[in-house]
Amino acid sequence: EITEMSVDQIIDAIYKAPEESKIIVSAPVAIGRKGEFKKVFEDAKSGGFQRVKVDGILLDLEQSINLEKQQKHSIDVVVDRLILRPDARQRLASSIETCNEMTNGLVKITFIAEDNSEHEEIYSERNSCPHCGITLPDLEPRLFSFNNPFGACPDCNGLGVKTEFDPELIIPDYSKSFNKGAIATQNPEAEWSRVPFEALAKHFGFTLNTPFSKLSPEVISAILYGTKESLTMEYSREKRKELYRVDKPFPGVIPDLQRRYYETQSMQIRMWMNSFQNSHVCDSCHGDRLRPEALAVTIKGMNIMDATRLSVKESLELFKDFPLTENQKIISTQVLKEIRSRLRFLSDVGLTYLTIDRSSATLSGGEAQRIRLATQIGSALSGVLYVLDEPSIGLHQKDNQKLIDTLKKLRDLGNTVLVVEHDEATIREADYVVDLGPGAGVHGGYITAQGTPSEIEANPASITGLFLSRKLTIPIPKKRRKGNGKKIVIKGACKNNLKSLDVDIPLGKMIALTGVSGSGKSSLLNEVLLPAVKREIAQKNPNFDGYSTITGIEHPDKVINIDQSPIGRTPRSNPATYVGVFTPIRELYASLPESKARGYKSGRFSFNVAGGRCENCKGDGNLKIE
Repeated sequence: EITEMSVDQIIDAIYKAPEESKIIVSAPVAIGRKGEFKKVFEDAKSGGFQRVKVDGILLDLEQSINLEKQQKHSIDVVVDRLILRPDARQRLASSIETCNEMTNGLVKITFIAEDNSEHEEIYSERNSCPHCGITLPDLEPRLFSFNNPFGACPDCNGLGVKTEFDPELIIPDYSKSFNKGAIATQNPEAEWSRVPFEALAKHFGFTLNTPFSKLSPEVISAILYGTKESLTMEYSREKRKELYRVDKPFPGVIPDLQRRYYETQSMQIRMWMNSFQNSHVCDSCHGDRLRPEALAVTIKGMNIMDATRLSVKESLELFKDFPLTENQKIISTQVLKEIRSRLRFLSDVGLTYLTIDRSSATLSGGEAQRIRLATQIGSALSGVLYVLDEPSIGLHQKDNQKLIDTLKKLRDLGNTVLVVEHDEATIREADYVVDLGPGAGVHGGYITAQGTPSEIEANPASITGLFLSRKLTIPIPKKRRKGNGKKIVIKGACKNNLKSLDVDIPLGKMIALTGVSGSGKSSLLNEVLLPAVKREIAQKNPNFDGYSTITGIEHPDKVINIDQSPIGRTPRSNPATYVGVFTPIRELYASLPESKARGYKSGRFSFNVAGGRCENCKGDGNLKIE
C-alpha cells in the first residue's frame, strides 16, 4: 500500500544507498508540461540557485534558456549536491524541505555511480512507499486516461496492442533457401541485399542455397534480429572493378524493416510493409493500455480497467455500496451519485449487457443511438424536439419495452419525440402515427394515413395498417434449401461476450444469426469468422485471435462484407459510381461528335478529377462557409 512519506522517511530511503555515494538533490518544478517557463527560471535564479536540468540536460541559469512553447518539458531546479555521510543528514533534510516548498511535496534524488551513470528517484510527501521506494505520481484524472501521454502505457502508447513485424510472415516457407526467396522482404539478386547475407553465411558456416529448415534457431534469430559482433562485408564497385570492405554487425531483417518503416515518407511502401506485420497484445500492460502506476490503484480489489470490463449491470452492483470513512464519503458523494445515475440511464435503455470499455466502433447503430438517448434522459431537458431514426435497430424484442419506456420518459418530461420506426411494438405505443407512401422513390412522398395506431390499423389505404391488422403477413416458406453439404466449423470462439462456444455454419444456405442484444452475434460474425476467412483467402497464416480452430474456411473462394459503411472512397461517390455504371455513361458522352470536336475525354465528365469537375467546389456541388 502506498503511503505518505515524511522528511525523515525520505532521508532513510536515500541513506539505503552505499555510504560515500554522490547525489544531486533537485526540485522537479515541471513534469511533462508545455511552456517556456521563463518565470520558473527567473524565480530559481533570484532564489540563489545556479543550475537547472531541462529535459535531462544540465544548464547554467546564467545563460539564456529558450524552450519551445508548444513542446512538453521536464524541469528540475538543482538545490544541492552532496556525499552521503552520517554528518550530512541535517543538510539533506534542509535541502528536502526546500524542494518540498518549491514543488508541493516532491523531491528528486539523482544517484551518481562510480562510472558516472545516473539513477533517479522521485520521493513525495504524499504517494510514496517507504519500504521499496516506489513513488506514484499525483492521482489526477489524466493518470487514468490512455489518451493522455501521462497515463498511457509507455510501450504501446495507450493502444493496448503492438503492431510488429511477424517472423512467420517474413519467412513464410522454411523449405526455401535465401537464393530461392525464403525471405519475403528481400530481393536475393540485389547486391545490397546479398552482401550482408553472404557475410552472415560465412560467419555461421552455411551457404545461401541452404534451406532455412536446416538452419539452427541461433542462425534464424541472427537473420531476423541481427548480430552483436561485427562481420566483414565486401562490396564491389563495378565501374572501378575494385572491392571495398566494411566491418559492422549484421543489422537483422526485422530491425532493418523497422528503420525503413519509420524513415520512409512513401505511403505505398508503408502499406507494403504492413502486410508483414501483425498486432498482438502489449506485453507490458497486457492490453490494459495504462501505465503500471495507474493500474496499481484499486477499488474493492479492482483497478480501473478491471472495473470497465464489467457490464452495466455488474457496474451498478459494484458502485452500489462502498465501505468509506466519513471524510471519504464527503469527498466521493457527488462523484458516486453521478456514476450511479449514468449507469442507470444505460440500464433503462436496455444496455445492461454492454461492458463499459466496449469500443464504439463495435456498437450497432441502434446501440449507439440508445447511448445518446441515455445522455439526454440524464440532462432532464423539457420543451425539446427529439428526432430518432430507427432506435430499435439491433435491439432484441426482449429489450424492446425498455426502449419504449425510455421514449415515454422523454415525452413525460414535456418533450416531443419524433421517431422513424418500422418496429410494430413501437408503432402501437405511439400517441400519433404518420404513414408515408404508398411506394418508394417516385412512387412515394404522400401521406397515406395519419392518426392513432387503431385508426391506422383500420385504414385500408395504409400498408402499415394492413400489416398491423394482420390482413397482410410475410409468408413462411414451405420448403427450406438443403445447401451444398459443406460447412464451416468454429471451435472455442471467445471474443467479447462469447464463452468459448462451438458453432457449425452450413454453406449454400441463407443463415439467420439471432439472439438477444449483446449475446455475441456481431462478435462471432465480424470479429471471429470474417477475419479468419479473409486470412485464409489471402493465404496468410491463421492468428487464432478469438477462437481455437476454424475448419472449412477453404470452401468459399471469396468473401464480401456488406455492412452499413459509406459506399465509395470519397464523399462524392454515389450509386452510379459505386456499381460502375457511371464509367460507360462518361464514355458515351465522350464519344459524341461535339465532345470529339472539342477533344474531350471521359475524364471531362467526371466530378472527381481536374478538368471535369467544377474547380470552385472541387466537384462537391456545394461550398462550406464558416
